[in-house]
Amino acid sequence: MGETCPTDIHYTCRVLIHFQKNYVIIEGLQSPKNIYQCHVFYSDSSSTSSDEESLNEEEMAKLMENVEEKKKLISTIRNKPWRMKKKLLVLRDAQKFVEKFEGALGKGKGKKFYAYKVMMLKKWIKFKRDFENFKTACIPWEMKIKEVESHFGSSVASYFIFLRWMYGVNLVLFGLIFGLVVIPEILMGLPYGSLPRKTVPRNEEKTAMDFSVLWDFEGYAKYSVLFYGYYNDQRTIGWLKFRLPLSYFMVGVGVFGYSLMVVIRTMASNANENTNDGDDGNFNFSFKMFTSWDYLIGNPETADNKFASITTSFKESIVDEEESNKDENIHLTRFLRVLANVMITCCLCGSGYLIYFVVKRSQTFSKMQNVGWYERNEVEIVMSLLGMFCPPLFETIANLEDYHPRVALKWQLGRIFALFLGNLYTFLLALMDDVNEKLAQEDVIKNITYWTLYNHYNSSTFLNDTDTTPPPLHPADVPRGPCWETNVGVEFVRLTVSDILVTYVTILVGDFLRACFVRFMNYCWCWDLEAGFPSYAEFDISGNVLGLVFNQGMIWMGSFYAPGLIGINVLRLLTSMYFQCWAVMSSNVPHERVFKASKSNNFYMGLLLLILFLSLLPVAYTIMSLPPSFDCGPFSGKNRMFDVIQETMQNDFPPFVGKIISSIANPGLIIPAILLMVKVMLSPFWLKESHSYIKLTLQIKRYSMRSANTSLNATTEHCLKEVFLNPLLNFKNMNIFVHYITVAL
Repeated sequence: MGETCPTDIHYTCRVLIHFQKNYVIIEGLQSPKNIYQCHVFYSDSSSTSSDEESLNEEEMAKLMENVEEKKKLISTIRNKPWRMKKKLLVLRDAQKFVEKFEGALGKGKGKKFYAYKVMMLKKWIKFKRDFENFKTACIPWEMKIKEVESHFGSSVASYFIFLRWMYGVNLVLFGLIFGLVVIPEILMGLPYGSLPRKTVPRNEEKTAMDFSVLWDFEGYAKYSVLFYGYYNDQRTIGWLKFRLPLSYFMVGVGVFGYSLMVVIRTMASNANENTNDGDDGNFNFSFKMFTSWDYLIGNPETADNKFASITTSFKESIVDEEESNKDENIHLTRFLRVLANVMITCCLCGSGYLIYFVVKRSQTFSKMQNVGWYERNEVEIVMSLLGMFCPPLFETIANLEDYHPRVALKWQLGRIFALFLGNLYTFLLALMDDVNEKLAQEDVIKNITYWTLYNHYNSSTFLNDTDTTPPPLHPADVPRGPCWETNVGVEFVRLTVSDILVTYVTILVGDFLRACFVRFMNYCWCWDLEAGFPSYAEFDISGNVLGLVFNQGMIWMGSFYAPGLIGINVLRLLTSMYFQCWAVMSSNVPHERVFKASKSNNFYMGLLLLILFLSLLPVAYTIMSLPPSFDCGPFSGKNRMFDVIQETMQNDFPPFVGKIISSIANPGLIIPAILLMVKVMLSPFWLKESHSYIKLTLQIKRYSMRSANTSLNATTEHCLKEVFLNPLLNFKNMNIFVHYITVAL
């Protein structure tokens, strides 16, 4: 009790000595910041409850405070700027202190509640840790993606992370469409064969179950819940009085609304990660030296490639520094770049014309009988082949431009994006021509159908002055219109299925069979197949991501006309995850220049957002401008599809609600709402720009301070030379020199 303790130590020595009834030795070692490293040694003799109760309330409160401080130190020990040896020593001592005196605080009279609170806190911490581990284990394909990441780096794994994100979004859309449209129609709607729109026509019944017909989504597949035309136009169905037309319209709009919300939210959450990226323009060689390595690589071959890539990047940086002041033939470079852009523009125009031509041919083939398989699927085959062969052609032409690889990659992505976008919109324009032709046919067929039904139900046979009504007309015999919405949905489904098949066949032939040929024929070939041609394939990150983005655009457009398309896409994404992971691990090799992926995918999210808006335009045009088919779909009999909203407002809501909705629909409110939405979407980009501006300002200040320090150091060095090298310098000049240095500092 007579020992003297440092006053800066966070716990009281007297309390510990009195508490234990034995000698307690405390060694305090003061650090530069008044942080003490304490070693507590205590005897193992047990103390009685009477000894514990002898502590007064003040001492007990101090001991509890010390225990809490030790807990806080344990939780923040890894953030301390200490050596590892010191961290481990302090951590062990703090843990011993907590284990010793936290339990003792729970003994004795009146301390049971504190012991219970400590026990529950420990159990809560353990539960949170176990729950975090459980959430990590529940993430789909996490271990599979980690395996790909360890062999190929984070750049290849970023594609599979994006694929998993797309699968989650489509799973939510699948739940919306099937839960609010498809399942209510199956459970509460009229069954198959009850209406003409739900019945295969008489002239198609013989071949309706043939595989070739079903493969083209004709026959029974066309007259099913997969497509728009199957759904009835009854305002309410079933005993629940479910409003199916309203649900169909709201779900169709909600698909775009939810997709827009989740894409913008993801981009906003990634904006902070974008601002944390380093600037490659500052300390270029230092960043290459200390931050180039990807610590997620776990494969020796990938590590060797990464090492070679870092070495090559150093050489390229040195060459760039050396050649930055060299003269080059700028006129030849400009000529080659203009020539390359002209050639690529010709390819884009040619691909667009080819798609328009084959779509026009398909309209001719649709009017013919006994059409072959190629003629039926010519549009899908041509679009898939263009998407397969045009990107390598663009890459070959881009070699003329002699861009930096990073710049060349951006140009390549932009050109592939333009190719897919041009092909998609050319396809849509050709479809719109077909839709206009079918709308013209509907006017004629509508009159034929009306007079056929009128003459049938009003005809009678007079026999012995007795009226005999003819038997009812079977739904399969009723004349029906072309139902342009279903035809558009069939085209999108065919295009999606053909894209799936072409992608899988390309992986099997271009990756797997190529890898087998190189692996087994390399021993008996004239040259080294692994090092030369054809070698093993690399995983095309940009091509796969762009293919995924444009496929999602087709799903957004086609799901309004084919509700079952979203289910096909979910199966596609599910099988693609397993199939492409297997292909990457078995058939591909790591990239020669392995690069660390960015923490965010905002570039891909930006492309996805653009495709979302471009996909919304055709659907919005058909909803607002084109009349729906008169004999199929949930909006038949209406002038426009959006009339279902007005009908619901008139029949199910009080009149003042309709006035409120009409006031909200005023262009004076809609335009500011659209501008606000655009502002919210652009806010992440503005945040990034402001962050870049602040970073640039700080860099300018740092450079100015560095230049000022450089000039100050030069002046100081000159003065020191004058002081120490000139023996004739008098004391007065020395005082002037000291005064100058003081003012400068």
